[in-house]
Amino acid sequence: MADIRNYTMNFGPQHPAAHGVLRLVLEMDGEVVQHADAHIGMLHRATEKLAEQKTYIQALPYMDRMDYFSVMLNEHAYCLAVERLLGIQVPERAQYIRVMFDEITRVLSHLLFLGAHGLDIGAMTMFLYTFREREDLFDMYEAVSGARVHAAYYRPGGVYRDLPDTMPNYIASKIHGADAVAKLNDKRSGSLLDFIEDFTDRFPAHIDEYETLLTDNRIWKQRTVGIGVLSPERAIELGFTGVMLRGSGVEWDLRKKQPYEVYDRLDFDIPVGVNGDTYDRYLCRVEELRQSNRIIRQCIAWLRDNPGPVIVDNHKIAPPARADMKGSMEELIHHFKLFTEGFRVPAGEAYAAIEHSKGEFGIYLISDGANKPYRVKVRGAGFNHLQGLDEMSRGHMIADVVAIIGTLDFVFGEVDR
Repeated sequence: MADIRNYTMNFGPQHPAAHGVLRLVLEMDGEVVQHADAHIGMLHRATEKLAEQKTYIQALPYMDRMDYFSVMLNEHAYCLAVERLLGIQVPERAQYIRVMFDEITRVLSHLLFLGAHGLDIGAMTMFLYTFREREDLFDMYEAVSGARVHAAYYRPGGVYRDLPDTMPNYIASKIHGADAVAKLNDKRSGSLLDFIEDFTDRFPAHIDEYETLLTDNRIWKQRTVGIGVLSPERAIELGFTGVMLRGSGVEWDLRKKQPYEVYDRLDFDIPVGVNGDTYDRYLCRVEELRQSNRIIRQCIAWLRDNPGPVIVDNHKIAPPARADMKGSMEELIHHFKLFTEGFRVPAGEAYAAIEHSKGEFGIYLISDGANKPYRVKVRGAGFNHLQGLDEMSRGHMIADVVAIIGTLDFVFGEVDR
């Protein structure tokens, strides 16, 4: 009689549900997963080593390119670590701007999760709906930084510049006539804050649309309820953070437990799951969209009433205003030296962690007193979550592996940095 043996198969790295370049080697018994072995190294970007060869300012754009869906959140952790080594205090207005854009970035990331997770499982419409809202959020990025994705907007000591008083407008073309352009520009007649506030007015209704499509959808629940269950104890043991931990019922959020910037002054709630399955993690992320909207509105109200500086006035750390640089030899020298040599950071070490869209994202820096970091170590949230994939997949069908990968919500630029 022939032996009946399990067989192994490759999942990825080219698979559209692989969320980057994840390669899984699955040991299968028929269609049931017995073991999932995650192979990384298909992407390896060497971000940490590259950052050690650059000045502190030059290394900042590398942060954008790790989790490229949570750009400003990556920058935030890096800037906090540098600021702790420098011992500087960021202006209050810059702190509110950072928190507001942290939450805009969290919404960007969670919308991508909703769209891609829906697409992975078969809900095509979700992808189209969520990318409709992401366009407005990219416009906010572009208004402050000039770039739609890789912003490099946060800087050690504050942010690159204050919020603009006007929004860029569309211009009539062969593709969009005057009437179409007038409609597109309808929300762009005021400042960036007006544009963001208008978005926060509209966004709750859009979240309701997403929930109408998915939350009570019978097929969606069949694909997510009871899939990838993880107990709170096991989630802690595996080093899970963020929604992956809160979805299992553990109320842990750095914005509440270890507040940074101005989060301790803001009113928001932390959604927590009950069953620790894929469906609970979906519900947590949807509720986080609503809570982020609340935080953004509070930041808008404060920023309207409180003008002020947005970066430290120490020109050995932050560049002088462009007008001053063009009219003063001393300021020109500051500008030239800052962008050629950078600034020196006192010898020491610092770790800064933030509540990233994926979980705890931390930057550990060691300085030897030079203008380049001696050591950069990134604690990417997705890397820890990947080690739970085998345990969460065992006993499930191969189609469920796609749902589990989607709910882990990792980006391989951060995992395989």
